[in-house]
Amino acid sequence: MCGIAGIVRFNTNPIDLHVLKKLTDVISHRGPDGEGQWVSEKGNVGLGHRRLSIIDLSDNGKQPMHYGEGRYTITFNGEIYNYIEIKEQLAQKGYRFKSDSDTEVLLALYDLKKENCLADLDGMFAFAIWDEKEQLLFCARDRFGEKPFHYYIDNDQFVFGSEIKQFWAYGIRKEVAESRLKDFLVDGLVDNEYDISDTFYKNIKRLDPACYLVLNSKGNLSIKKYWEIDLQNSFSGNIEEATEIFFNLFKESVHLRLRSDVSVGSSLSGGLDSSSIVMLIDQLKINGQKQTTFSARFKNFNKDEGKYIDEVVKNCRNIEVKCTWPDQDYFLNVLDKVIYHQDEPFGSASIIAQYAVMELAKQHNITVLLDGQGADEYLAGYLPYYNVYLNQLFNNKRKTYKKEAGFYNALHGHVSTHSLLTERETLRMKFGRYKRVAFNQKMPIADNALKKALLEDVTSSGLKTLLRYADRNSMAHSREVRLPFLSHKLVEFSFSLPDEYKLHEGWTKFVLRKAMEPILPKEICWRVDKIGYEPPQIQWMDSDHITTEIKNVSKQFRNFELKGDKQDQDWRLYIASKYL
Repeated sequence: MCGIAGIVRFNTNPIDLHVLKKLTDVISHRGPDGEGQWVSEKGNVGLGHRRLSIIDLSDNGKQPMHYGEGRYTITFNGEIYNYIEIKEQLAQKGYRFKSDSDTEVLLALYDLKKENCLADLDGMFAFAIWDEKEQLLFCARDRFGEKPFHYYIDNDQFVFGSEIKQFWAYGIRKEVAESRLKDFLVDGLVDNEYDISDTFYKNIKRLDPACYLVLNSKGNLSIKKYWEIDLQNSFSGNIEEATEIFFNLFKESVHLRLRSDVSVGSSLSGGLDSSSIVMLIDQLKINGQKQTTFSARFKNFNKDEGKYIDEVVKNCRNIEVKCTWPDQDYFLNVLDKVIYHQDEPFGSASIIAQYAVMELAKQHNITVLLDGQGADEYLAGYLPYYNVYLNQLFNNKRKTYKKEAGFYNALHGHVSTHSLLTERETLRMKFGRYKRVAFNQKMPIADNALKKALLEDVTSSGLKTLLRYADRNSMAHSREVRLPFLSHKLVEFSFSLPDEYKLHEGWTKFVLRKAMEPILPKEICWRVDKIGYEPPQIQWMDSDHITTEIKNVSKQFRNFELKGDKQDQDWRLYIASKYL
């Protein structure tokens, strides 16, 4: 895990090594274990790197790394979890290696397959490879956007980096995009729903996840998508078969993400996802190696999840629990630091709780943390997905609708947005529905509406925004976060499953619950409520200093018609003002 930077000049002005170093100095927190800068012989290309040593701690793993007698030079941020298997395949083809790093494996694979190498990678990554022979820069980002890649391009140059603050250090003008400011203030939208490549700033773009970029020395740039989720794939087995396959894929993902030459721990919220990871690791570590977990707790707060964390600990064989207790004083002390590291506005104080967990891991010298993010977005973990599902069933499978609505109401309570559809349907509406069925016409809501909603959250702003928060918070403390639920094999399989394997009898993430039932305590596996790191934000914001600032800012933005309750409006006003 590291930080990267680079410059490609299209004019005759050579790149100054000291200027390149400015790009890497500002992200020293991403890589405290080493740094490197390289400028090509012609002076038109420069790559920079800050290193956080995870795999191959020796100098053999330092970057920028050269390969192929100097033809290729790479700056790489991330982890290739299956690099050992890829290395063995490359060795059989005659490739030889000087290091034990995944970076050198990636270079060799690129030499063999060029852009097709991306299909072989199980990992999180953002990297750039300069091909001196072809005079091409090849850049790529992982399938889900776990690792960041930002860039700026004009007629003279292309500049890229892990974080937006690097561009200000380079001298690019900082200008907030008015449309993004308005979206955040009015609706609380952190990212552009229609173009995820947009950032909060004019002229600064981010490379979309699952995309690669090719740039030649004349400034011609092309971007292509290399991976997509196929909604046409359909699993035909029963729930027991699906559960077994899901569990094995999940177990393989956790196993690969435990590969490290430094200490590995876990983030534990007490919810289904993080508890599944922690308890599966407890089974995998049969040699008695202790697992350290890190949790955020909140004193005298009704949404503190201590009882569920305790339940996990009670059922694990070899675990050491560390807790942090962020309060208002902590919030006020670190808020400006979090704002600095995030680079762009964020939606709530839960980001502060996550920041505190990463800080705690650093205090205990645990470099790598496994975390439960990602499952909610493709396994339908949020209750609003049930509205989509029930509306879909109402239009396409009425018998199943009545059963599912009944189960949902029994488990979660009466919710009028879906449970009263039958009562609200007029005779004319019912006749129209019958007519569509009789003439095989398109229904108002398609029978794959849920899958489309899940796909939207996985591939647009929803998940990607959460991954940005996690990357910035972890790297602020030089920690690496790994996400077992974002194995692309696991995600692809989950999208092939019938909807009823995800939402079933009122339960969300049904296949995960079934898969983890033999391992998890019943109180967690079949837990109805969902909280996550939800802190006492209203209490934290009740500060004279913050209240005064909000009053001043609200005058500045009085022309905006803010939506939502006052607490949410105050949060957006305060946070937005810090990025102007």
